Amino acid sequence: MVERVRLTDRSVAALKTRDKRYDVSDSLRVGLRVRVTPTGIKTWVFEKRIRGGPLRSHTLGRFPAISLSEAREKAIALEKEAMEGVDRKAEQIRNTTVATVLDAYKTLHLDNLKSGVERYRQLQTALADHSNKPISKLTRRDMQAFIDATAANAPIHANRYKAALSAFGKFAWQRSYTDENIGAGLSNAVREKPRDRVLTLDEIRAIYDAAEFLSPLWTPIVRLLILTAQRRSDIAHLRWSEVELEKQRFTLPAVRTKSGRAHIVHLSEAALVELPEQGEWDLLFTTTGNSPVSGFSKMKRELDKLLPDLEPWRFHDFRTSFATVMAESGANEGVVDRILNHAATGSAASAVARVYNMSSQLPQRAKVLDDWAALIRQRKSNVVKLAV
Repeated sequence: MVERVRLTDRSVAALKTRDKRYDVSDSLRVGLRVRVTPTGIKTWVFEKRIRGGPLRSHTLGRFPAISLSEAREKAIALEKEAMEGVDRKAEQIRNTTVATVLDAYKTLHLDNLKSGVERYRQLQTALADHSNKPISKLTRRDMQAFIDATAANAPIHANRYKAALSAFGKFAWQRSYTDENIGAGLSNAVREKPRDRVLTLDEIRAIYDAAEFLSPLWTPIVRLLILTAQRRSDIAHLRWSEVELEKQRFTLPAVRTKSGRAHIVHLSEAALVELPEQGEWDLLFTTTGNSPVSGFSKMKRELDKLLPDLEPWRFHDFRTSFATVMAESGANEGVVDRILNHAATGSAASAVARVYNMSSQLPQRAKVLDDWAALIRQRKSNVVKLAV
């Protein structure tokens, strides 16, 4: 609770520090208070509701550089403006640059997302021509123009930019940087169709073999993506602290999975062979030691050059093909779903249920992945019927 007394310069100077920050309000000038931090810094703060608008807080300066009488004079001026409906803080907010708001968005939101680095890069690219202008001058037309220009050569990428800009525009509006949600109403470049690409077993084998001609960093990554049927980020971000060699598996913590569930993945003998030698870093695949490997697009282009006759594909197709081939081979679909971490949950699971979902049917899951590895390493085009 804020203390309220009739302040004097002497009483302010005598205020002692506490374990936590506290405020002492001036009973003579309502809304004026002095804020004392545990380090002894004393700052004048004035709060006043704008006529018909929000409550605004203004920092007036530090004591004793700003005396009590000076703080009261500043408070009177701000109070007069508030009574007239002048919102000085709103003007300051609206004049904040696009780049500053983007940095705030990164700190408050993007840094908490697995895809935050990529989303930040997208927004930096999309807003490059507007980064130094006030956020209040950024318009929906500006953002749509970038989307449309990108669509000329890369319509799918343009859709991704649209999603990023829509979210950023909503953030700016919710934080009062803009008077309207400029992210609302942006249009996609193209209407995307659901993918139905299923790589055949022979195509998977061709990619597996072609990976041998990539750099030593990328060969095991591609092959592990195939052999484990896990998502690209799951393998690229894999850490030795998540790997249990003696149990032939690794465990992805909940914070690292798209589903938000911890996930155990079996490592077949073929997959174990692809693991790199353990070095000084926790990350399996890194060039810096501090961050996971990057450059998937460049590596994919190299693979495409090695496989000129292969129809267009992407890494996520490995998962679809694994599920299709193994189901056709007789594997239990529920087991396949658990391997892919697709186990459905109708509501929030209990602690016991979460452990069960993570570890249930591990022998069956190991058997399916072992059989999948055997199929990949065979050099026959016929799919063998498996007994599971």
